[in-house]
Amino acid sequence: MLSQVFSCAVVGLDGEIVQVEVDYNPHSLPAFTVVGLPDAAVQESRERVRSAIRNSGLQFPNKRYTVNLAPASLRKEGPAYDLPLAIGVLASTDQVPLDKLIGAIFVGELSLDGSVRHVSGILPIVHRAWQEGFERIFVPVEDAPQAALVPEIEIIPVPSLGHLVEHLYELQVIPAYVRDELDLAVPPDLDGLTDFADVKGQEHVKRALEVAAAGSHNVLMIGPPGVGKTLLARALPAILPTMTLEEALEVTRIYSVADLLAQDKPLLRVRPYRAPHHTISEAGLVGGGSWPRPGEVSLAHRGVLFMDELPEFGQHTLEVLRQPIEDKHVTISRAKVTLTFPANFMLVGAMNPCPCGFYGDPVRECTCSPAAVRRYQQRLSGPLLDRIDIHVEVPRVDYDKLTDDRRGEPSAAIRARVEEARDRQRARFRAEARLQSNADMGPSEIRHYCQADDAGQQLLNTTLRQMQLSARAYHRILKLSRTIADLAGCDIISVTHLAEAIQYRPRKVLY
Repeated sequence: MLSQVFSCAVVGLDGEIVQVEVDYNPHSLPAFTVVGLPDAAVQESRERVRSAIRNSGLQFPNKRYTVNLAPASLRKEGPAYDLPLAIGVLASTDQVPLDKLIGAIFVGELSLDGSVRHVSGILPIVHRAWQEGFERIFVPVEDAPQAALVPEIEIIPVPSLGHLVEHLYELQVIPAYVRDELDLAVPPDLDGLTDFADVKGQEHVKRALEVAAAGSHNVLMIGPPGVGKTLLARALPAILPTMTLEEALEVTRIYSVADLLAQDKPLLRVRPYRAPHHTISEAGLVGGGSWPRPGEVSLAHRGVLFMDELPEFGQHTLEVLRQPIEDKHVTISRAKVTLTFPANFMLVGAMNPCPCGFYGDPVRECTCSPAAVRRYQQRLSGPLLDRIDIHVEVPRVDYDKLTDDRRGEPSAAIRARVEEARDRQRARFRAEARLQSNADMGPSEIRHYCQADDAGQQLLNTTLRQMQLSARAYHRILKLSRTIADLAGCDIISVTHLAEAIQYRPRKVLY
């Protein structure tokens, strides 16, 4: 007897419908064969399915089963096919009603006792099922809150295989998961984030980070060790604007595929903050693997990618950042598949000026030779530095400021100004769906939206000649000055806005 059950695979960040066909032949020698390009985890599902069916009080006739996962050209990986495979076996042996399988998707891993376990990538799976017109989807209980983020499809939380069979026979119906209304008016929980009020001194660096947060610009902080570069970077998420529902769902989908979502927080409301170690590989940073998975640049999408001790990263690893910074996405090609992951992040780098860390420090003398300083700083290529909008030096904090009990401006006050600036940008880019912030603008948008007054044009022309800026640096100065003008509530870029943007460019080589 032949049965057909529908499931779903995750390819990149999207779901692809998979048809599970089970052929039961009671007249052949015992065998259990799975075809359709399955990986090792899918092959092992045969043993899990056999034990789960028997331990659920159901029958597993020891005969021949042939399972085909269609389309056969699509690679199937992971344990999410356990549940649909088990339902296919039960349907082919006439242990579940076939009419109840119409219009339904089954996803879940089975334990040996028949209970259904969590699987990754539920959000893109449910979204694909909804797009294809399926009426309901059966998912593990702990994945139901995440699945409920997709409207207009019935979510059935399945605790075990036995409960599912009883539900299909309507002996003990599993109630559909009740969606909670998403109240985005309630601010996200920012407890645990570092507050700018706790950072002593460094007012000009705080201003630079405020400008960066307002326009989603890249930042490089340069200074001796112990002056607060890492602390400032950790405080940055507290002043970033709240994500819109579209941004939250976009980020949540990435974390669902990467299996990094907390069970009690199915929807990410706080912008991501990723801080990989400098020993990270190229594949870990931009994504990769034989079947590509998102890397740190995609996990930092719509958030912050903080790279401490930037020159310590591998030189080739740093160079692969150039394309994602510019294009806001990363494309990974393999022999059998080419996938594109979003990578619209704020790059925040921190570095010492030399190997010992005290080049140019007024208190401690640098012990590095000029050649060592040159080699250290040349680990960052010119094209990479040219893609960073804000270069800011972080000096040593005075003793008087360190011992001062007065707190600085809190993050909430800074975030309010950043939100106002982002609101101006959303209103400006209302007709441009792909633009979320000033940093997303291309040359045509810069020409249209970044108009400077006469004095500003004269200052910009003088700066171009004196600093010998590239076309990319010229455009980045205009985008940065547009953000500074938005923070000031101005429609026209003035000479003061351009002057502040220009002073964030590296004016000279440090060595």
